[in-house]
Formats: sequence, structure tokens, C-alpha cells
Amino acid sequence: MSKIADQLRHDFKANDDIRDAGLTTPKDVVRYDDIAYGKDLPWQALDLYRPRALAGRILPVIVSIHGGGWMYGDKERYQYYCMSLAQRGFAVVNFTYRLAPEYKYPAGMEDTNAVFHWVFDHANIYGLDTGHIFAVGDSAGAHMLSIYSCICANPDYAARYGFAPPAGFIPTAVALNCGAYVMGSERSELMAELLPGGGTKEEIELISPLKHMTADFPPTFVMTANEDFLKPQAAVMAARLAELDVPFEYRYYGGKGQHLQHVFHCDMRSEQGKLCNDEECDFFRRFI
Repeated sequence: MSKIADQLRHDFKANDDIRDAGLTTPKDVVRYDDIAYGKDLPWQALDLYRPRALAGRILPVIVSIHGGGWMYGDKERYQYYCMSLAQRGFAVVNFTYRLAPEYKYPAGMEDTNAVFHWVFDHANIYGLDTGHIFAVGDSAGAHMLSIYSCICANPDYAARYGFAPPAGFIPTAVALNCGAYVMGSERSELMAELLPGGGTKEEIELISPLKHMTADFPPTFVMTANEDFLKPQAAVMAARLAELDVPFEYRYYGGKGQHLQHVFHCDMRSEQGKLCNDEECDFFRRFI
């Protein structure tokens, strides 16, 4: 284990422990836990959440890609956030993926792709509407979701990977939350842990979503907050979406008297977080 990964995992876990203390599974959510979507357990496992009141209904899907600097996180850390999305009328897939530095890029992307294939393969079992598959990602997860959307929407870019999305699939719409999209030297330590070559020029170009987006990129809700350390990047993403004429909504949360930090929307006690999650789900419903 590397020193930077050790420190990042320690610090992020401490904050998440405080955030989630005392939370329990809502009574109005049905959960299916620890489903293998690959052979490398416990990494390649997912949970599926559905609203109890909509039992038997075919539901639109939200796939969540968790953040954590590409080196931290799992489905347990995102269960309460994802169950809150299920309460809004969606079937929600919450998965763990292989992390750096134990696994180098594109391991997490391979896992993300396997999860979308799992959704198609198990739609009849769990009542999933494969015609309306949405996705959310935050921080590093937003970066991964933007890359995966590029893979789905840009065949030339997809050809650079050793895996393929489900045939003809592009997410119906996505939400990019407090994400990283401009990949440069300011993240060189993280890149050295994530990338097989330590962050060569060619590798940085490969994982820079702004360079690979096309007009077929899915409709996007992009957000940040007043104390998000990545907030300048949301505006850059919004500008790129506008340049490509991709339908999008850009939201900046917080202001005077409000101190909204990075990934505030994952805090189930945050009123602004609830507002953000409501607005993202409302955005998705526009495409159903």
C-alpha cells in the first residue's frame, strides 16, 4: 500500500463515519445485497435498491459510481445516498469497483462496464427498464462516469479499450457531481497511483474526458458547491457541453451563510443535499 492511499483512505473514512453515523435502511426501500457482477470478490459486488411501494413495477434505473480519489470507497459508503434515490422512484444500482493502487486503470472502468452489462442481463429478474438507464457519479466517480459516457458515445475512443458497452447503449442522462474533468499535473500524485505508466502524457490524454466528448454525449446535470475544492471544473464541463450542444443543466449550490463542501449531496442530513438530489431526479424524469 502506498502512503498517499493510506492517508486518503484514513481521512475519507473518518469523515464518512461522522456523516453516516446513526443512519439505517429506510423502511420504504427493498434492498438486494452483495450480488456478484464479476469473479473478483469482494471488489466486484453490487447492491440493488427499489422503492417498496412500487413492487412489481418496471422501474427506470440509476447506476451510481462512487467517488474517493480512485483509491477509496465501496458500496457500503454509498448505501444511504443510493437508497434515498430509490425513494424517489428509481431502481438504484450501487457497486464496489477495484481501486488503485492495487488495481491500475482501466480496472475501475472495466468494472463499471460490467455493471451496465449486468443491468441488461438481469433486467427481467429485478424489474429494470433498460430503455431508461441513468447514472450518477461524484468526484472521481464523476470522472469515471464522464469517461464511460465518452466510451458509449464515441466509437473511435471506445476502440482504445479492451471492453465494449452493451450494443448501442448510451446512458439516457447522467449527473456529474463535484467532479474532476481536467486531468493535469496538479493531480500528479494521484495519477501516479492510478495509471500503469505513472501518468505519462499519453495516459493523461486518454483519461481526459473533455478531449473525447462528442455531440452524442448524454444529457447531463452538472453541479458543484461554493466550498467544493473542484468547483472550477464544473464550469469547464458545462462550457464543453454547451460547445457540443448537448442538453445540460448546470447548478451551483450554496451561498451566503451556507457552507456546502465537496460531495455535500451524499449527506442525508443536508437540506441542500436533498434539494440537489430532488433536482437531479427531476432532470432524469424529463427523459422518461
